[in-house]
Amino acid sequence: MFLVDSHCHLNKLNYTSIHANVSDALNKANKKGVNLFLSVSTVMSDYDNMVKLVGCRKDVVFSCGVHPTCVFNEINFSSDMLYILSSKTNVVAIGETGLDYYHSSNVQDKIKQKKVFQEHIHVAKSIKKPIIVHSRNSIQDTIVILRKEKAIECSGVLHCFSEDLENARLLLNLNFYISFSGMVTFNKFYMLREVIKYVPIDRILLETDSPYLTPVPYRGLENQPAYVYEIAKYVAHIKNVDLDELAMVTTKNFFALFQLES
Repeated sequence: MFLVDSHCHLNKLNYTSIHANVSDALNKANKKGVNLFLSVSTVMSDYDNMVKLVGCRKDVVFSCGVHPTCVFNEINFSSDMLYILSSKTNVVAIGETGLDYYHSSNVQDKIKQKKVFQEHIHVAKSIKKPIIVHSRNSIQDTIVILRKEKAIECSGVLHCFSEDLENARLLLNLNFYISFSGMVTFNKFYMLREVIKYVPIDRILLETDSPYLTPVPYRGLENQPAYVYEIAKYVAHIKNVDLDELAMVTTKNFFALFQLES
């Protein structure tokens, strides 16, 4: 079995008391059949920090971008710098980017987030790489911008999906993939079961978003890439498909979206 963690933050794992180093964390994942990892940036400096931490590994690829809650503190953000970093061969995606109104619904904050989100889409289209989109309490504006900026031309993924079936349908119509995280195992997100049933298996990705959103049965512990196995088991059960089949198809989806050779 070959699983992919399509969204993790390797630079934010606990290397003091949980993992000895990156190799230790990824070896634990390998034992669960998780063999490829996309380490995602939340600020521009993450890319360099992740490369220094991870080194040159065939099983890790990177993204570059600025998380919507970080755009206010990002001193050196510019489309030119984003373009330069995102053009590197080990960077397979732009992001994570998007909108997040959970912590602030201030009009000026929204304007700033929307502007930076649009700039990410422009870069993604210009270098022909997909975008990783974050959306929290902002799905309507997120979809409006994806449509307006013609993000269908670069495609992408709505990571950590927690929306309803109708918004899943709208994203699928934009040629986007839907990524499910450990949230699908939480009782409070029971409505995601219907979304999992609805989304075609060839448009699904799996992710941990580690070190956040730890799935059942590991709630209360720090999340890690190995736990994508638990998410895969849950999704396979809801989809009523064999775990090996889900692993094979979602891995194929990852390679297709991020334009990688298998």
